[in-house]
Amino acid sequence: MSTYPPAPWHMHGSLWLSVFRLGRAVDERHPAGTYGVALVSYEEPSPLTYHELLLARTVKNRAGKGAVTITDIWVDSPASQAGGRALWAIPKQLCDFDRESSFRGPVTSTDWTALAGRRPIVDASFTDVSRAALRVPFTGLVEQPGIPEHPETADVVMKGTAKALPCRGRWSFAADGPLGFMREARQLGSFRMAGFRLAFD
Repeated sequence: MSTYPPAPWHMHGSLWLSVFRLGRAVDERHPAGTYGVALVSYEEPSPLTYHELLLARTVKNRAGKGAVTITDIWVDSPASQAGGRALWAIPKQLCDFDRESSFRGPVTSTDWTALAGRRPIVDASFTDVSRAALRVPFTGLVEQPGIPEHPETADVVMKGTAKALPCRGRWSFAADGPLGFMREARQLGSFRMAGFRLAFD
């Protein structure tokens, strides 16, 4: 069994996120509503370094506050998978990632691919100037229904700072992949958080 750091995790890295509107319910876990799809690179000096793909939908938590529930998530770290499931009921699965970035002045261009068992889940590309942004604080709430490793509902608080700006984002969801239903969702906007510092507890 993989070992993992105790909570909280103090993470560093970059995030690329797009917001989508899904017009119909796909199943019980994926009702119609607003979703965020994100790719994340966790880097040194994080206690674990890895890549991540997640789909989350907006909800009202038990306190009536705006939050998100992560419905689907993949990482390339067995330790992150084990810790996410045991500490916060986050249903992490394993997959492989390819990521390439290039820089031209303040502009960053990034291409991602996520594959599960060599089968594509998603391809995505982004262009942004977030590295030139001012650092700003952020707070987010996550509410996760119980899973076998963590039967109780988990309430998570994320706090940190990042250089965040809107960006250009393009997503291609594999039709026969686990997020194939997102091909019919309408993309509303994208942003990147560069150089974030995040406490996840």
